[in-house]
Amino acid sequence: SHKTESSEELNVLFIGNSLTYFYDMPQTLQMMLNETHPNIKIDQSTFPGQSLSGHLSEIITSRTENGISTRKKEVGETTETEKKIAEINWDIMILQTGTVSVLIPENRDIKVNKAVSDIKDLVNNPNCEFILFNTWPSKEEYPKKYCYSGYSIDKSIEDIDYCSPIIENLEQEINVINESYNLVAKSTNIIKSDNGSKFYEIRTSHPEIELYEDDIHPNKYGAFLNACVFYQMLTKKDASELKYNGEIEPKTAKLLKKIAK
Repeated sequence: SHKTESSEELNVLFIGNSLTYFYDMPQTLQMMLNETHPNIKIDQSTFPGQSLSGHLSEIITSRTENGISTRKKEVGETTETEKKIAEINWDIMILQTGTVSVLIPENRDIKVNKAVSDIKDLVNNPNCEFILFNTWPSKEEYPKKYCYSGYSIDKSIEDIDYCSPIIENLEQEINVINESYNLVAKSTNIIKSDNGSKFYEIRTSHPEIELYEDDIHPNKYGAFLNACVFYQMLTKKDASELKYNGEIEPKTAKLLKKIAK
């Protein structure tokens, strides 16, 4: 029930962390939309290092460019993201959490799924559509394995280490990541994006294009690619038809738009 064809305003909210906001990805997406669908308005509730569950359970006490200090919210308090969700009747929400949090099965099942469900319950608009933002492999060395303590996941489970599978190579990593997001999308009955596979495709077919700022964050090319993916999801139109290239060289922008399809 998309209203994209009409001029009726469509309000989209990103909830996430630096994987979403690095290099102003939401603003880049808005520039793309302004060219063809100015009725679609992008907003964001994004904080460095914040998990999807933290958006609902933690009060931010201070912030710098690189991090936030938080404390658990108390009864009667509302987090910044909860305030944002209540502000207007959102039409679409794009939910992003740290990749590791979905790779550890217990954390995914207990925390991530619950956070997605809780956000769905907070939304006023019964027709709001939800998109799970499927992230990408990190550039850390193989083999790699990520663990969380039981205590950090939930007080109801034994306080031992809960871990991701041991990841031996890039191909296995993209499969484990996509599978993990699929499980969240299925459990919570929402759709997911395919950003991870697009990063994988460029890393394997176009290694000359660097998408990363560091081991995990997108640089301007990665952010542009992500914006193209969401442009297509929101408009059902081909990003290749966009004139907008932002700060990307035309040849590279053309390739990124094409791969986003």
